[in-house]
Amino acid sequence: MLSLYRLVSGPLGGPLISAFLKRRLADGKEDPERFAEREGLASVARPEAERLIWVHAASVGESLSMLPLIDHLLAGDPGLALLMTTGTVSSARLMAERLAARAIHQYAPVDRLQYVRRFLDHWRPDLVLWAESEFWPNLILETTGRDIPMILVNGRISPRSYSGWQRARGIIAKLLGRFDLCLGQSEEDAERLRQLGAANVDCLGNLKFAVPPLPADAAILARLEAALGGRPNWLAASTHEGEEATIADTHLRLAGAHPGLLTVIVPRHAARGDAIAAMLRGRGLDVAQRSAGETIAAGTQIFLADSMGELGLFFRLAAIVFMGKSLVPLGGQNPLEALHLDCAVLHGPHMMNFTEIAADMAHGGCAVEIADADGLAAAVGALLDDPERRAGMAEKGRAYVRSRAEVTERVAERVVSYLDSKPAAGKADAAA
Repeated sequence: MLSLYRLVSGPLGGPLISAFLKRRLADGKEDPERFAEREGLASVARPEAERLIWVHAASVGESLSMLPLIDHLLAGDPGLALLMTTGTVSSARLMAERLAARAIHQYAPVDRLQYVRRFLDHWRPDLVLWAESEFWPNLILETTGRDIPMILVNGRISPRSYSGWQRARGIIAKLLGRFDLCLGQSEEDAERLRQLGAANVDCLGNLKFAVPPLPADAAILARLEAALGGRPNWLAASTHEGEEATIADTHLRLAGAHPGLLTVIVPRHAARGDAIAAMLRGRGLDVAQRSAGETIAAGTQIFLADSMGELGLFFRLAAIVFMGKSLVPLGGQNPLEALHLDCAVLHGPHMMNFTEIAADMAHGGCAVEIADADGLAAAVGALLDDPERRAGMAEKGRAYVRSRAEVTERVAERVVSYLDSKPAAGKADAAA
């Protein structure tokens, strides 16, 4: 199957891949100004530094988890250069704001042999750090075929992915076998990596614990706080289709006992904003939609924050947060972002992507699992009525996050040991 993949992604599949990319470009899913990077054409020169680490992260969540590690590596070696690649427009925008000054961002090349080889010829990395679970065969095989060490960092194999890979064990075993080291997010992830064929596996902790709190514009935050005016409120964060109706019902059930209640909804995909607003208004709710420029007024019941990159604002505004993607069987969203910003966290039963974290939060008393709409209304109402309990959960959440934040140093130490074991590409090129 790998041989067939490489054949199709080589000369045979060129026209089909080009057509696919042009369609993505037309749909706004690619960056027109930097599209050549997706074809392996670098937009900047390789740094003159002798040693270059290439970090690949698929999208926003993965790239955020790599930032503390990147900062730590650069601080520890002034002569080190770093290349970060991601595959989405949203992650590129985020990296432009948050990536360290000595690091370069490029779009990852599409997994076509011609593009991959062009990319590697230019960048000549000394070490590759591959974040989480995006396994592109040509990128992995061509990189390791050049004797470049490769480490899987914060590796994650969800139950669904594990089940799928078990039906293609020959492929995943060959790909994982190319990694010099696989570091699982959790012991459960590490064991799945072993079962799928990774040879050298360890678990040093989850880098998501070390990610700094999401940023927020201070002026916008002050305006929103003034608009709230001390009203009782709660937040439903990163919601998915099927959850907003439950949140609307929860608001209607609680509004009578909590005059002035404001419910804030931040959908995971902002493009769904108009459809969500229509549904909410169809239930008779007064909705202010952020993407339409509407603001919180005295009569606003639901503030629909269908915007990008502003979740840090709303975590700071709300003391009670329901994490979405968990009332529907999709695996949950990262609750650590809310814990970082002093929130009492609620989530549904479907937290398959964060099984260990969900269990730790329940044990530590910083989160509550709810089963359904009745449970959500009961839990939100109880926390609205009990500010001391809210504060206690927030403090326990801060303590939990702090207790795991040293993972960056442990991972960085292991990474540097691999980097030091290999002659720098810059030296090898100079000698040649």
